[in-house]
Amino acid sequence: MLQSKKIGFIGSGAIAESLIGGIVKAGLIAPQQITVSDISQQRLDYMEEKLGVHGTLNIEELVKGVNILFLTVKPQVIHTVLDTIAPFVSPEILVVSVVAGVTTKVLQEKLPCVPIVRAMPNTPVAVGEGMSVITLGEYAGEENGKLVLTIFASVGKAIKMEESAMDAVTGLSGSGPGYAFVMIDALSDAGVWVGLSRKNAIIMAAQTLMGAAKMVLETGEHPAKLRDMVTSPGGTTIAGIHVLEQRGVRVALMDAVKAATRRSHEMGKKTDE
Repeated sequence: MLQSKKIGFIGSGAIAESLIGGIVKAGLIAPQQITVSDISQQRLDYMEEKLGVHGTLNIEELVKGVNILFLTVKPQVIHTVLDTIAPFVSPEILVVSVVAGVTTKVLQEKLPCVPIVRAMPNTPVAVGEGMSVITLGEYAGEENGKLVLTIFASVGKAIKMEESAMDAVTGLSGSGPGYAFVMIDALSDAGVWVGLSRKNAIIMAAQTLMGAAKMVLETGEHPAKLRDMVTSPGGTTIAGIHVLEQRGVRVALMDAVKAATRRSHEMGKKTDE
């Protein structure tokens, strides 16, 4: 599917590095078929040495030589980047944007008639366990969607949704790793409190959450059913769950997702202006 393609990345930050690493590791494409552009020559040298890709400071050169163009820059500079590349992006180039809060409508206004796919990956793509959601722009067909899903599936799981859900996606999976890190930190603190070493407590907390998540994904069972399977009458787990419910942990997590979703919407409105 990608063997004959040439891919370009504008921006060489952590997301770009993770995606390129995943694409190459999965054997979807050779590193020599990938070109990266950045304003930092030092960063480009790093990407060339680590990943074997070609680096260039010349955006025009990059755009004219690729079939798929990833926009992996900060939201603050996206309008400048779009103005720079617009004269060189033809309708034959598939544009994939991972720029947070920037809608396909905004992108389409700058790149008329160009197939655009917007994606929201989260930070665990760096370790091949990301959660990515894509949405198709006006001129992006189903084949474009399948192609982009294949790319993001190389660094975790990927699904397609309507763009109207993107703020909610940001609130749940985009910001979700932050919530998980807080829980791991809290559980490891608790482990230290009851007598475990810090090192062992962190390993146990992180592995426990990872294992629980894997059970949900691989069994397909509802989390409540899996919870009941580990909750014996009068046992330790129900005693702990009682405290979690008493302290409002469930409601706090729900409110966190709602707050992050609301903030994503607010940031998106500013970017659209």
